[in-house]
Amino acid sequence: MTISLRRARTIIRKALEKGREMEFKPLSVVVLDAGGHVQAFEREDGAAPGRFAIAHGKAYGAVMLGMAGTAQMARAEQQAYFMAAVNGVYGGQVVPVPGGVLLRDKKGAVIGAVGVTGDTSDNDAVAAMAGIEAVGLTGEV
Repeated sequence: MTISLRRARTIIRKALEKGREMEFKPLSVVVLDAGGHVQAFEREDGAAPGRFAIAHGKAYGAVMLGMAGTAQMARAEQQAYFMAAVNGVYGGQVVPVPGGVLLRDKKGAVIGAVGVTGDTSDNDAVAAMAGIEAVGLTGEV
């Protein structure tokens, strides 16, 4: 199973709605498929133009490592050399912080990842989970 464009767009819409509801700073949201390819992306008005790279890096690290952003951050704190090596392998594309959320189907298989950036990393993860839950999938923060 993979993440459909329709579901990816809904995840983005619901994540942005959650951000506005909670008065977060302008967000950027990307949804990647299980191969790390962009399925959909949106950047709210007022969000910095460089936010795509951050959102992508959060989601990319999650899907490529099979490890959500929170776990990546813990690993980086415990073994900085490991995350430095990972970033070398992936061309500096991994951003190991909360806001990179693994997408799992009902059987638990990874079908992609969501990356949100713009507010605090923890708030970014809250927005991502709102989008994921809206489409009936499971997120791993």
